[in-house]
Amino acid sequence: MLGDSTVGKSSLLKRYTEGAFLDSINQTVGVDFYVQFVELEPGLRIKLQFWDTAGQERFRSVTRSYYRNSAGAVLMFDLTNQASFESIKEWHREMTETVKPFHVVFVLVGHKSDLVPQRQVERKEAEKLASSLGAKYIETSAKSNSNVDDAFQLLTLEIYEAVKAGMLSPNKDWDGVKSRLPPTEEPKVQNLGKPEKQKKCSC
Repeated sequence: MLGDSTVGKSSLLKRYTEGAFLDSINQTVGVDFYVQFVELEPGLRIKLQFWDTAGQERFRSVTRSYYRNSAGAVLMFDLTNQASFESIKEWHREMTETVKPFHVVFVLVGHKSDLVPQRQVERKEAEKLASSLGAKYIETSAKSNSNVDDAFQLLTLEIYEAVKAGMLSPNKDWDGVKSRLPPTEEPKVQNLGKPEKQKKCSC
């Protein structure tokens, strides 16, 4: 989960994984961890592991360490905050440069769609940006629970299609999916195990 501070990354994840919405959530310190299971099709159950990164600049050195070995990224901005939209290209660039030569699936999410009168970013503008980044676009609201499941379903399907196309491949040493590299270039990956509860990093 990537985006400026206060765009609603934690709110969206909490709504998706716990079905809850809180009007006030403390800013993420470092990285929070969430797990969710989803059935894409009969007999195909997927385990999703989410890293909810802090948007503040002072935590960038911490959050960047979680980019490598990610299969996908949600680029999120606040529809009522033009500056957060303008930051998306930088988040995308930082992620892309960090994971090279790995492949990562991106989905662009415009959040807080319930705040119609305060809207500053138009759908066409966001769709144009998504197209330039090779990403799908969707608008969500954790408060009204609009398109929350759809956003993560879209991300999961995009990752699954990338796996089937050979752009991403499962790795037996890691509980997830990572991009293919020649055997001599395979990085050593920490075994993350299978935690089921949310954990917080206070680095």
